[in-house]
Amino acid sequence: MELFSPGHLIPLLIIAVILFFGWKQLPDMARSLGRSLRIFKTEIKGMGEDDAARQTAKAVPPPALSPAPPAPLPEATQPAAVLNADKPAASAE
Repeated sequence: MELFSPGHLIPLLIIAVILFFGWKQLPDMARSLGRSLRIFKTEIKGMGEDDAARQTAKAVPPPALSPAPPAPLPEATQPAAVLNADKPAASAE
């Protein structure tokens, strides 16, 4: 029987990993790998949703926009000469 047959290869690989990384680090590494895969899965799903939104945006033409008139300035930001233009000048008498 050969030492590196497929039936013996998996246990040898597991023992090598345990000896190389240590028993304490393996759960942390597995947890980190799981989090990374979860984030990767979420990002791939988001990319698919972005592609779908882009396809619907191309299919529907945007409505024609008319330019909006400029908004009037609030009274506090207008110069004092403009604010007092309709009031008569007070005399010093």
